[in-house]
Amino acid sequence: MSLAHAIQGFLSYGPMTGYDLKKMFDDSVRNFWPATQSQIYRTLRDMADEGLLRVEVVPQTDLPDRKVYHLTEAGLADLRAWLASPPTGPHGRSAWLVQVFFAHHLPNEEIIALFEQHVAQMRDALAHLSGEVQDNVAGRYASLGTERMRLFWQLTLDSGKAHLVAELAWAEQAIERLRALP
Repeated sequence: MSLAHAIQGFLSYGPMTGYDLKKMFDDSVRNFWPATQSQIYRTLRDMADEGLLRVEVVPQTDLPDRKVYHLTEAGLADLRAWLASPPTGPHGRSAWLVQVFFAHHLPNEEIIALFEQHVAQMRDALAHLSGEVQDNVAGRYASLGTERMRLFWQLTLDSGKAHLVAELAWAEQAIERLRALP
């Protein structure tokens, strides 16, 4: 997946500015596909060059002109082709697991402390998904969506929660095992 595909997905809801897109990312997919403002604007420029979107310049008084981005037919076709392609599978990269892999270099109490920090982060993330992000799904659905759209948004949120629950269980079990080390 590329950032362009996520942008195409958001623009399929309707025209947006770069600022609107950043807000959409932050309110919805940030937990599994974050994007910075500079990444979004760079990608928008590239997509416009490729004909995947068009830019409408809206003059403003006392402010710089606003750029509103519209998905083109080519952009929608590209999005649909990507949506219909087979999943790429897990990425398999985790800096945390590399730390765990080589943690034998640390004293037991230090690695246990790191695992406890990891557990705290997972609990915070789970609370965030269950609270603010769940509220965002409901709020965005009310303003943009259909029940079908809401279901797919909820499925991605449920996946994030399930991964966190599994990670939390693994980390808590690891702490028990580490405490049993001599």
